[in-house]
Amino acid sequence: MFCRARHGNRRELCLSCGELWTYAKERTSRCPLLANKPTCLNCSVHCYNNEMRERIREVMRCAGPRMLFRHPVLAVWHLIDGRREK
Repeated sequence: MFCRARHGNRRELCLSCGELWTYAKERTSRCPLLANKPTCLNCSVHCYNNEMRERIREVMRCAGPRMLFRHPVLAVWHLIDGRREK
C-alpha cells in the first residue's frame, strides 16, 4: 500500500520498499518473542536498527489509515493488540 501510494508502483515493490520488506521479514523471523510478539511500540526487544525503524514508522503512518479500508479486521486486531500489556 505504501509503495503504491508513494512511488506509484502497482504490480511489484520498488527497490527501496523491496529492501525494507526483505529486512523486516528477516529480522522478525529471528525475534526471540515471535510467539507472543507485541506491537513494536510496546516491545522490549528492538529488532530493527534506528534507520530501518524510522523507515517502518514512515510506512505505518501512510499505510495504517489505509488498512481500515483494505483489511478492516487486521487493522482492528492491530489496534487491540497494541493496547495489551507488555
